[in-house]
Amino acid sequence: MAKILIAYFSHAGQNYSHGGIRNLPVGNTEVVAKKLHGMLPSDLFYIDTVRKYPDDHMKKIEIAKREYERNARPELTARVENMDEYDTVILAFPNWWTTMPMAVFTFLESYDFSGKTICPLITHGGSGFSGSLRDIARLCPGAKITEGLAINGDNAATCDKDLEKWVKKIGLK
Repeated sequence: MAKILIAYFSHAGQNYSHGGIRNLPVGNTEVVAKKLHGMLPSDLFYIDTVRKYPDDHMKKIEIAKREYERNARPELTARVENMDEYDTVILAFPNWWTTMPMAVFTFLESYDFSGKTICPLITHGGSGFSGSLRDIARLCPGAKITEGLAINGDNAATCDKDLEKWVKKIGLK
């Protein structure tokens, strides 16, 4: 059986949710990643940045926009030391500025994904995957990329059936 890593980037604090700015004690992507972890024999890895993003939504999206425009690669707090042991990586992240947060770019560029399977999962506020699937394919040319799953952040707490259906469809269960 394939060894599975769920690598996720998530942001708590103020988020756009249910038509307005709300304070989320746990970010939507983390909620979904932990649901998957409960469904699959897997390990969890939080993609965390050295420089923390502010809780204030407007400040956070301004920083994210600058990072995107500069093609920045934020420094991460930790590495997956045993990445070679994983056959499959579920990569979970929110949509920031039409793609993945730049910290996820840092993560993907830190390893060789040749021969691994990447299963993309995005949480979003209405824009789905945008350009993130193209970016994953560009950054990980030797990886097999499965069909992804896009979950509206407003549905993170209630997406269990969608997750079950997806993991079966991509052959993880």
